[in-house]
Amino acid sequence: MQKWSVLGLLVLTICFGISCSQSKTASSSSFKVALLSPGPVSDAGWNASAYEGLQRIKAELGAEVSQVETKTPAEFEQGFRDYASQGYRLVFGHGFEFQDAAATVSKDFPNTVFITTSGTTVRPNVAPIVFEIEQATYLLGMMAARMSKTGKAGAVGGVQIPSVKSSFDAFEAGAKAVNPNCRVIVSYIGNWEDVGAAKEAALALIDQRVDFIFHNADAAGLGVFQAVQERKGVYAFGSNKDQNGIAPDVILASAALSVPGAFVTVAKQVKEGTFKAQPMHLGMKEGAVSLVINPKLESKIPPDVRTSIEETKQKILAGTLQVPKGFY
Repeated sequence: MQKWSVLGLLVLTICFGISCSQSKTASSSSFKVALLSPGPVSDAGWNASAYEGLQRIKAELGAEVSQVETKTPAEFEQGFRDYASQGYRLVFGHGFEFQDAAATVSKDFPNTVFITTSGTTVRPNVAPIVFEIEQATYLLGMMAARMSKTGKAGAVGGVQIPSVKSSFDAFEAGAKAVNPNCRVIVSYIGNWEDVGAAKEAALALIDQRVDFIFHNADAAGLGVFQAVQERKGVYAFGSNKDQNGIAPDVILASAALSVPGAFVTVAKQVKEGTFKAQPMHLGMKEGAVSLVINPKLESKIPPDVRTSIEETKQKILAGTLQVPKGFY
């Protein structure tokens, strides 16, 4: 009995070792994708779109996925390092502000691809996806200037980074293209999450007789919608995602991005080994940027304004109108 017990134990040990080895091999060969977001993925905008993209990668490519919220440059770098050291093949840093950290960490982890959504930084395993939201915000600016009763429009931003400023510059360019005297007043709150601060900034703009407000402030942008709902005769514009349904009584239209589709495309390239590090510029022509008018408020837009917007959109698609882009 003693002999068989020892033998049985030996067999079990060998089998357990083989099992562990197989499990380890399966784990190391799995396709792992992570996301660093600068704010909560519950923001119904910028970060929510990225998280939807991550979930589509999981569903369509069978990837193991993970997400963490990071707020400071030190956290950006640590987040990249943590995921890369765990064998993640692809890590998204969702924003212009992730570029430096991606470039720094990429040298130590050549087998991990780092993607920033926005920016210009390219390394052998680092590249940006640039969503040309300016094409849509230019049209929003035109709409605001054509419909404004005061000749003033406003913009509320989170952190003043080049990509956000560029969206505001295009908004102003669109406004001045149809009304050179239209004034666009911009206010930054310094973060992506303070709904109260964004609301106060929007109310301050309304006090200056602004009657259209575009936001690019992620989760904090919800405060802009709240402010507009409290004041009559003012309309808001959504950003980065179709936000019309958040406050359908005041959001006239949204500048929307197809982030999930772009994420899946890049992830597929990385998984198949066909990825090449180069800037990926995606706009209306690629179906990645769109102006989405709120159907509940569509009747508020005069027919001649709709016609003007559509004609300008066709020029952008045809390449005969180049919308201003501030950082690339």
